[in-house]
Formats: sequence, structure tokens, C-alpha cells
Amino acid sequence: MDSNTYNQKYSSYDAVLAVDAFTSIQTDYHDAFGRLKEYQSTTKDWLFGYLSYDLKNDVEDLQSNNFDGLQFPELCFFQPKKLFFLKENRLEVHYLNLVDDEREKDIQDIKSTDLEIGNYPSKPIKIKLRIHKDEYFSKVETMLAHIHRGDIYEANFCQEFYAETSKINPLTTYQKLNDISQPPFATFLKLQDKYLLSASPERYLKKQGNKIISQPIKGTARRSIDSNEDDNLREALSKNEKERSENIMIVDLVRNDLSKTATKGSVQVEELCKVYTFPQVHQMISTISSEIEVDTHPVDVIKSTFPMGSMTGAPKVSAMKIIEELEETKRGLYSGAVGYFAPNGDFDFNVVIRSILYNETNQYVSYSVGGAITAKSDPLSEYEECLVKAKAMREVLEN
Repeated sequence: MDSNTYNQKYSSYDAVLAVDAFTSIQTDYHDAFGRLKEYQSTTKDWLFGYLSYDLKNDVEDLQSNNFDGLQFPELCFFQPKKLFFLKENRLEVHYLNLVDDEREKDIQDIKSTDLEIGNYPSKPIKIKLRIHKDEYFSKVETMLAHIHRGDIYEANFCQEFYAETSKINPLTTYQKLNDISQPPFATFLKLQDKYLLSASPERYLKKQGNKIISQPIKGTARRSIDSNEDDNLREALSKNEKERSENIMIVDLVRNDLSKTATKGSVQVEELCKVYTFPQVHQMISTISSEIEVDTHPVDVIKSTFPMGSMTGAPKVSAMKIIEELEETKRGLYSGAVGYFAPNGDFDFNVVIRSILYNETNQYVSYSVGGAITAKSDPLSEYEECLVKAKAMREVLEN
């Protein structure tokens, strides 16, 4: 996990590396949060892993029946044998006792490793669309009909871009994606033959003592190499009525989610619709926080807010049902969350967006992008926003 030294208020580490499982848990959605709660409670150690979007089926009476070319387990966490924490100029290393004798050799190997991982793959990947442009327009119109009828007032609609019988070098691909995007929540995850290469700019949820922090992103504008135009694009995003309404709707949803575990009166909006700048895009981000009781279990906080509002919609359950009907791909790890639990129960999780997913055995490469559909949405503008979000992944894969 790499923060790319992005300046943010709630940062814990600049980078974290977790290696090799001593114990682990993998499961589908059936009682997934119950099993994770038991695992975290009994292990009480550093745990790293992910929650796939389809754990929604554990939280609500929902299903995931769309095509899945990636085949990731729906939940996976592990207790690492080796941990490296980097903060400013200080490296902290934690090894379990059974591998403690490997510490010196590992440090020497790290020092002697060539940081240039290698040339990026020269053979471009041929990307295909799961939903073609005309079909995308039709599906957005259907979503708008649901909104006008009052079934929902916002939903995040996603589409997949994919390549079959394709090979990539996961590490060099991740390195290039991270170099292009430099986001605060970048992640490289290897789980046997499956890889997540994530350049996520979004935090889902963080627990810091008794404080819970959520930072949903809603609102995107492209960057420009012309500084004046770039400033104008940033300013226009900050004042865009549609983008602000998207963001505020999700802020309301997050406030409601956090209130389920919050102490009375503790839910606060610390920042509303603030525009942050990243190498690829400008993003509108809000920060909502709450306080919880000392005896509230960390997994219960996650379960009561999952899946995150920014990737679902409002009302959340209705939005998730409509999303399942209109999307063509099982989301899986995309729009789920990757992160860690500390031994004291603190945690930090990103939102898996702006990410390439790869099943090496199946030679299947995938990335998905989406956007919030509201009553003011224009299908063409939504489609163009998707292409802006997809730019870095496409650049990396298609050269």
C-alpha cells in the first residue's frame, strides 16, 4: 500500500508492505462479516485483506448473478509473517517469531534489489467493452426512468473494459499505473494467481481510536496541461450544481450509515464538497466523521456502512437492486475495499476504483469505471466522465 506522500489529514503511514500468510480466511458472502469478526477477535494482530462489493449479499437480501471473468474470493484476509511500515524517513519492521531469523537476509536482499523493475510490456493489450456506447445510453435512460418514478434518487452505474487471452506483467503494470496517477490509496495485491493493481484516490472508512472517518468522492473533472484552463476546470467543478448535488446526496447517506454505530450527536461533516487535485483528475471529496463507544466492534462498524455509499446510491438497497439489473459484470473486488486491521482494532480501507484486476491463469484483464446517475444526468456527459476515469488504465494497458 502506497500513499505516494499525498498530503492528507488522516494519514497513518507513507507505505506499508505485508508479506506471506501465517493464518488467513477466505470465504464467499455467506456470514462473511460474522466470520471476519470471529477471525479478527481471536487473532488480535495485524490483518490485511479485502472486502468484495458482493458482500452486500450478506448485509441485505440481494444477489450477484452477472458474469465474473476474474473469480476472486468474495472476502480474503491474512495475518502476515512480515510487515514493513514506512513513515517519512523511518522504516519499522515487524516479523513473527517463526521467521525472525530471516530479517537480516531480507534487509540485505532489499538493499541489493534493482529498483528498476524492468521494461513495461511492449505488446499492447486489446481492450473490449462489455457495454457498448449505444447500450450504455439506453441503460442510463432506464436508470433515469427509475429516478423520475421515485425508485431512487442516485445510483452509481459501472461498466467493464476487459481483455481475454492476455498476459501482463503485474508488477511493472502496477508501477506504471501508480507513476501516472500517484494516488493516496494505491495498492498492489497478489493472491496466488490473482492480482489487484489499484490507483485509488478514495478512502472508504478509517477507525482511529473511537473516531470513524469516511471520505466519499463524488464529482470529477479532467485536468489540463494549460495552467489557466486547469484552474478554470477546478473552479467549475467546485461550483457545478449537479456534481455538488451528487456529493451531498452521498454525504447524507454516509451520515445515516455512520449514525448506526455512532454515539448520540457525534456525526459531523468536517469538509463538504472540497475539490482535491490529482495528476489525472480533479475530485470533489467530503469528509464525515463520528465517534463510537469503546466496546463497539470494528467489524460491526464496517458491516453497518457496507458497501460504501459512493459506489451504490440512495436509497442504498433500491440502488443496489437496480445496479444488479442494469450492469453486465459482477463487480467482485471492484468497488469493494482493500485495507488492514491493526492489533488494537483500528482499521483503514480504500475504495477499489481506478484499478486493473488480473487473473493470470485465465489470462483475463479487467478494469471498470462508473459514475453517479442523478435526475440531472446527461448520458453523453456520463459516458465522457467514464472515459476520463478510464484514461490511466487504458494508457497503461494499450500503450
